[in-house]
Amino acid sequence: MSIKETFSVTGENLLKRIKELIAEGNVTKISISDKNGKDIMSFPVTLGVIGVVLAPIFAAVGALAALLTECKITVERTDKKDETVTEEPTSEPTSEPTNSSTGTDIEVH
Repeated sequence: MSIKETFSVTGENLLKRIKELIAEGNVTKISISDKNGKDIMSFPVTLGVIGVVLAPIFAAVGALAALLTECKITVERTDKKDETVTEEPTSEPTSEPTNSSTGTDIEVH
């Protein structure tokens, strides 16, 4: 389940606010709309996205910020309850040894 939040920002603070939201880490999608609610730009934010991938998006947002005086950012976040996944331990022993320091399986051929 996801949670949506909407923020009103001025054009000059748009890029700064988007960078802050991405840095928070639990954002999955960001949409930018004008003050009347018309969608202008929307992009997904996935885990593990590096700055090189976001650079063109930041450039586009910067160009939008120069044109808009006031806009709204709608942020879709993952629900914290969904992030907590509890695994029940199994009572059956595994046939393959595991590396306990990294938690990865080791296969011997």
